[in-house]
Amino acid sequence: MCIFAPNQNTLRLQNYILYKPFNVLSQFTTEAPDQICLADILKVDKDIYPVGRLDYDSEGLLLLSNDKKLNATLLGPGSKKDKTYYVQVEGDITQQAVSALINGVTIKLPSKALYKTLPCKAKKILEPTLPERNPPIRFRANIPTSWISITINEGKNRQIRKMCAAVGYPVLRLVRFSFGEWNIRGMVSG
Repeated sequence: MCIFAPNQNTLRLQNYILYKPFNVLSQFTTEAPDQICLADILKVDKDIYPVGRLDYDSEGLLLLSNDKKLNATLLGPGSKKDKTYYVQVEGDITQQAVSALINGVTIKLPSKALYKTLPCKAKKILEPTLPERNPPIRFRANIPTSWISITINEGKNRQIRKMCAAVGYPVLRLVRFSFGEWNIRGMVSG
């Protein structure tokens, strides 16, 4: 979906919102022959790139653009744009665990350094209405699951997954619902 129509006299700026499916790379080239990337599901001009990224095993809102100013505004130092994620976790998450997420938890960065996440917004929610995931989450009758909404304004590597693991609730499904003023309400996967 194109979200900006430029003036004819300016550089042809293009911005897109995509509901990135599960197990699709947030780039236009693959790293392995059996992987699917954005080029397999979306045809755009060669100067269009993802604004930020969404992990291979995550799904949801991905912005794409050729607007360098938009990229800098959303991702530059000092930018504190909120990103909201709907997260299905293994187990019935407690209010104590949600409170720990809100206050910040310690995670390990790729450099192996420990990092305390900034305070965030988090709450337990009912299962949101989302497109079916392919493949679906494996159902296990003896292990309940629950959903939480987490809003952060930072973006460390695999941060949401690491935050949930730090409070004892592994992530089963991770969907970015919104980034700044954009969201995936009513969109279909891909």
